Amino acid sequence: MRTGKVYYVEPIGNGHSAWGDFDPVTKKYTGNYGNKHRGSVTEKESIITEENGFKNIQLVERGSPYHIIEQMDSKYPDKI
Repeated sequence: MRTGKVYYVEPIGNGHSAWGDFDPVTKKYTGNYGNKHRGSVTEKESIITEENGFKNIQLVERGSPYHIIEQMDSKYPDKI
């Protein structure tokens, strides 16, 4: 963004499929769409780790990561 730093974002979740056809009766997703593209990885599957050389790892509970990136890329990164 402003500083030219590169930020890596990876959606962390339960690793279950959130793709498919929603069945309103059973309240579950049906279909085979999410077997390949689950939409997230578990923390164990994540490649963003200190062991892989990443520093200052931030976990955003919900919503967009852009707010954290904006703060990290600002003149005042200590306000995170």
